[in-house]
Amino acid sequence: MSATGEKTILVCHGAWSGGWSWKKMFPLAQAAGYRMVVPTYTGLGEREHLVNPAIDLETHIQDILGTIRFENLNDIILLGHSYGGMVATGVADRVRDRIRQLIYLDAFVPRDGQSLFDLNEGGRAHLEASAKNGDGWRIEPLTPPPDTAAEDLDWITPRRVKMPIKCFQTKLKLQHGEPAMPRSYIYAGRITPADTFGQFSRRAQSEGGWRHVQIDASHAPNISAPDKLMDALHKLLD
Repeated sequence: MSATGEKTILVCHGAWSGGWSWKKMFPLAQAAGYRMVVPTYTGLGEREHLVNPAIDLETHIQDILGTIRFENLNDIILLGHSYGGMVATGVADRVRDRIRQLIYLDAFVPRDGQSLFDLNEGGRAHLEASAKNGDGWRIEPLTPPPDTAAEDLDWITPRRVKMPIKCFQTKLKLQHGEPAMPRSYIYAGRITPADTFGQFSRRAQSEGGWRHVQIDASHAPNISAPDKLMDALHKLLD
C-alpha cells in the first residue's frame, strides 16, 4: 500500500515502451480499488531525452526503486511485463519487505546471473543485428503482435522508441537468491511461433510457490485486451 493506505499495483513495463502504454488499465484498476503506478524507465517514453549508451538493466531497477522510496510505497503488488520481468525480479530482491506479491505478465523470469539474452537465445542474433545496423547501441522496436488493432497501432507506433542494448546484456545479480514472496505468472496464450515465454509458463506450473493463469490474448494485453488482463489480475488478487 501507499502511505495513504491505497492498494498499489506497481508496474515494470516492457521494452521500447513507457508508462503511457498502460493508460487503458488505469480506470480498470481504479474501479477495482487499486492505484496503478507505471513509472517510465530512463531513456524511454517521455524520458527519451535522457537516453545514453550507459543505460542498462540496473538503471531501470534503480528507476523503480526510486519510485518506491519517494512515493513511500509498501505492501506492493509488483507486476513485471516482458522485459519488465527482469526489472521486477531485481526490484523484489532489493526491497523484499515492501513487496506483497510478484506477478509476471508474459515476462522473463531470470535466475541469479542471467541476462535477457541468456533467456532469449533464439532472438538474440536479430536484436544484436538491429543495434549493429543502427547506432551500435540501441535496438529498434519489434513488430507488435498481429492482432493489434489498427487504432492501437496508430497510438503506439510513434511512441515506441529504441532500446539500449545493455539492458538485454546485463546479468541480473540477486543479493538474496530466489524471491521469497508469493509469485504468479500470467501467460498470454496467443503465442508467436517462437513462444518465447512458454518456458516461464511451464516453470511456474512445475515449481512450488507459484500461481498460474492463462489468458486468451497476445503479448501486450495492456493494449489489446485490457479487460481480460484485469480479469486475470482479479483472480490473483482476490
